[in-house]
Amino acid sequence: MAMLDDKVVLITGTGGGQGRVAALAFAREGAKVIGCDVKADGNDETVDLVRRAGGRMTGIAPVDLTDPDQVERFVERAATAYGGLDVVYNNAAMQYFGPMPDFSIEAWRGTIAGELDIPFFVSKFAWPHLVRRGGGVILNVASVAGMIAGAVPKMVAHSAANAGVIAMTRQFALEGAPHGIRAVAISPGPVLTPASDRDLGDDQAMRDAITGKTLLKRFARPEEIVELAAFLASDRATYITGANYAVDGGASAW
Repeated sequence: MAMLDDKVVLITGTGGGQGRVAALAFAREGAKVIGCDVKADGNDETVDLVRRAGGRMTGIAPVDLTDPDQVERFVERAATAYGGLDVVYNNAAMQYFGPMPDFSIEAWRGTIAGELDIPFFVSKFAWPHLVRRGGGVILNVASVAGMIAGAVPKMVAHSAANAGVIAMTRQFALEGAPHGIRAVAISPGPVLTPASDRDLGDDQAMRDAITGKTLLKRFARPEEIVELAAFLASDRATYITGANYAVDGGASAW
């Protein structure tokens, strides 16, 4: 049997990057996946990839996850797709970077909305469905920036938002335990995705500065984050809740 046989998994941000890899991995492990993204074309492509690989996935897009009304409608549609929800994988995020004191109020608010509001909104509206199911799992993708400061790039809002995600996950775990809901955070270090590759381009100095804080001196592959998430979502991890897992190449070790 696969790790996630017949579990219904909601994954946000499945239009590409880690979200696409997560959809493929969770479906490979037997899950029924519901994915969303603000970009409909990318999300449709992910659905096609999952189905061609023999998996089950329903895509809902476009969805602006910073809008609570859209999130509520999306979660209700997701819960009806396969008759409930077992796992919520809060992968989607949007952030801005810049130094103090030049970092704009708009960029600050945009990052808080894009990294802290999104997992709260999705979890809030999914919560009753998990309770109705007799329990479930909430996985929040945070960042090592929520644990340590970062020199490159400057990341005051990114750090604050992800420290909030980690703390929020602990609170989810406390309040969810009586309902059988586990909550776990995953804090990646630098991950090489199509978006980060595009943003970094051929700036080798920037790449080296980012990976220099890691012990392994490289970016993570999305699979190295997602495979842990699949395990944490499974019944093999039923004694794990309220924890934060750093998948950071050793960046937080020194």
